[in-house]
Amino acid sequence: MTLIEERPPIRERIMVVDDNADSSDLLVDMLREKGYEVNAFPQGLAAIQAAIQNLPDMILLDINMPEMDGYEVCRRLKAMEEVAGTPVVFVSARDESQDKVMGFRSGAVDYISKPFDGAEVQARVEAHLKMRHARQVEQDQLQKMLSGSTRMLTGLIQAAAPELETRTRGIRSCVAFIDKQLGGSTTWQHDLAATLCLIGCITLPEDTFHKAYGAEPLSPEEEALFRGHPETAAQLLANIPRLESVAEMIRLQQNPGAKPDVSAEVGLGARILHLAVELDRMIYRGLLFRAALDEMKATPGRFDPALLALVDNYAPGFVEFHHETLPVNQLSAGMTLEQDVVSKSNGMTILRKGTVLNETWIERLENFARYQGVNEPLRVQVTGLGRFRSLWFES
Repeated sequence: MTLIEERPPIRERIMVVDDNADSSDLLVDMLREKGYEVNAFPQGLAAIQAAIQNLPDMILLDINMPEMDGYEVCRRLKAMEEVAGTPVVFVSARDESQDKVMGFRSGAVDYISKPFDGAEVQARVEAHLKMRHARQVEQDQLQKMLSGSTRMLTGLIQAAAPELETRTRGIRSCVAFIDKQLGGSTTWQHDLAATLCLIGCITLPEDTFHKAYGAEPLSPEEEALFRGHPETAAQLLANIPRLESVAEMIRLQQNPGAKPDVSAEVGLGARILHLAVELDRMIYRGLLFRAALDEMKATPGRFDPALLALVDNYAPGFVEFHHETLPVNQLSAGMTLEQDVVSKSNGMTILRKGTVLNETWIERLENFARYQGVNEPLRVQVTGLGRFRSLWFES
């Protein structure tokens, strides 16, 4: 047996759904002989429930069954996010062209006619399992690339403009609350859009950002710079795999209705982000949470009224924090610098006030302390259990 033909160490699970006992037993025996783990079900509803509880790698599905035919079983499986990626192959005595077309339209990837040839079934099963495995490997690689890219970008925000990282905490908290109320399936996209929505502001002069974010008077040049930051961020993200929708949400954060032809998913994300960012801007300029919310309600048509109604129930809690003065070797991830950290040897700023420390920043400080010296001990904010405290949470 060649390496290509060897069965993987983990046995693939195949589900057979057929009310004909003779046909079902024949498939089960044949597949088990080839080393697969096989479970058989005579009815579609029981198979659907079993697939949710123990996800199979492939489903072989008959069409003519009592209570629910195979087409409907397939449609229901494909409508469930947790099962939708599992390949479904119809195995049926109905072999007219229209039967096959209906099978493919319901979501199947292949169609085998009864009476079936054992070698053909085995070949098709093996081919689709290999394709499924290849897709999973590709998805895993994309996920690793996505995670690495987003970590790099969030690290860039922390290093270049700690104030932006502070602002995104409140924005993310609000977006997470809205998502929880909606119970949607795009939560990770909304959270990522909230995390990176201000990354374009790292190109702005610091005083311009503070003036613009706090709604202070701006020159035409400053106004143009601030209005352009979502486009800067979107262009940065658009070429990262799987972030196209996130980039579009960020691009539309200042005016969600600017592109009415976007998908419903992007439109909702942009409206959520618009609300959360504008609420944070009001908080930033000194309004308490309830006053800011009332001001938003007083401008009908600017914000999605359904989302505003959800935010009306937003009640984040307080968290206690305290201040400490510590040497570099006692710093921990999660602490926030309350001063710029400066090199003793040349006066260079190593990390800026407001930076939330992580393992990378602590390692950087340790290296500078070892080889160039830093002005320590350092003043830091140490946060206890609970949520980030800011004027968001005053009411």
